[in-house]
Amino acid sequence: MTALKPTDAQLRLALLAKAQARRPGTTFCPSEVARELAADWRPLMEPLRQVARELVRQGRLSVTQKGEVLSPDVPWRGPIRLSLA
Repeated sequence: MTALKPTDAQLRLALLAKAQARRPGTTFCPSEVARELAADWRPLMEPLRQVARELVRQGRLSVTQKGEVLSPDVPWRGPIRLSLA
């Protein structure tokens, strides 16, 4: 864990690494990545969501909520799950 705020590039790599480490079709919560990056992980949640949004737009990740695919162009509220696209 690091005391420094991770860069967007580091967040991107961490999200993609987590997605690639999962079995195909398996999702994860962005908080899993945040907890691996910092002891005080909550401030990382919004930056992680923003980076995840970019990765969804690029077609690299998929985002779901309660099993429904979400658009990267609408606000995400509540818990989301990420996976490889």
